[in-house]
Amino acid sequence: MTTSRFATIDGGVTAPKGFRAAGVACGIKPSGKLDLSLLVSDGAASAAGVFTTNLAKAAPVLLSQAHLERSGGRARAMVINSGCANACTGADGVAHAKLMAEFASQAVGCDPSEVLVASTGVIGVKLDIEKVRRGVSDAAAHLSPRGGADAARAIMTTDPFPKESAVEVAAGAGTFRVGGMAKGSGMIEPLMATMLGGVTTDVRVAPALLQRALKAAVDDTFNAITVDGECSTNDCVFALANGASGVELTDADFSLLVDSLKAACEPLAIGIVRGGEGATKLVTVTVTGAASAEDARRTARAIANSPLVKTAVHGGDPNWGRLIAVAGRAGSAFSLDRAVVRIGPITLFASGTPHDDRAPQAADYLQGKEIDLEVDLGTGGGGRSRMWTCDLSAEYVRINADYRT
Repeated sequence: MTTSRFATIDGGVTAPKGFRAAGVACGIKPSGKLDLSLLVSDGAASAAGVFTTNLAKAAPVLLSQAHLERSGGRARAMVINSGCANACTGADGVAHAKLMAEFASQAVGCDPSEVLVASTGVIGVKLDIEKVRRGVSDAAAHLSPRGGADAARAIMTTDPFPKESAVEVAAGAGTFRVGGMAKGSGMIEPLMATMLGGVTTDVRVAPALLQRALKAAVDDTFNAITVDGECSTNDCVFALANGASGVELTDADFSLLVDSLKAACEPLAIGIVRGGEGATKLVTVTVTGAASAEDARRTARAIANSPLVKTAVHGGDPNWGRLIAVAGRAGSAFSLDRAVVRIGPITLFASGTPHDDRAPQAADYLQGKEIDLEVDLGTGGGGRSRMWTCDLSAEYVRINADYRT
């Protein structure tokens, strides 16, 4: 059995050895805020990506998928712009995504197929490629091993704060690091990843193994969050592994690699929900007693996406009936006579019987900022799943009603 120790460290995507990054303002955002991020591995790196399941994929998503296939899972750089999604923009969008990769490849000194491209912002708006060209040149001139923080800020849109993480892993094979950054605040039910995410590590690992591990890590982190049940056209998460630590992981270390990626990705995923548009509460939904893990996951997602549940949490209303109703219609095996509903530590429904005398305690609990909801489906099975979501407020409506105007 492999033993390991995870320690939280600073530095984000540039915490692992051999990575440099920069975030610059190139004028895509009218506000003048940082809007272009460039991340570079000093040496060749294995690369992996997980992408949106939305059929209306943005040009950068299609290009990055093609680059990973063409390069055999190798990359040297990620270039990401915010303020414009470059989605649903026709032939111009495809051409502009390719030009982004070419600008970065020229700055880094690699083949365009070794550049991963991502964009975020308003759908259907043409990207000003001349601004991008100047931005990539500026970012390349400011690349630094301490540039992770600016890179994380440059990918933000409506995010209220940047999201970074990094861990140092002490394992039998040696010590290595994993870093990450992510953005996302609205249109969050990725069904694969987050709006945008980048993960780096200085461990050496084959591309195919990195791809499998990233997918497994994403399933329990970025794929276990929802803000509003909306799957974006641009969702993607990339991973680069450059081997600069001198530590190599093989198939025998798969669990260690997955756990290491999850250690960096989980705080990013939770940060997305905590900073969800209009959010005032972080909500953890746990489903137990399911006939299968898939049943548990399906029900947890249904609860986390329920507007009735989310508005009840926002209003501090311990309405356990909404949780029971969602559990019963989620499409998973369910036994009402043996089901249990808890809000925080307070059991409000069990074995077919309400405990409404405990509602005042639950209402007090719901005044907090971090809320736990738990439903046992009563099947006696061992299926279990956890998702993170947030409350639904009037502020979410205001932000999205005004998003384009």
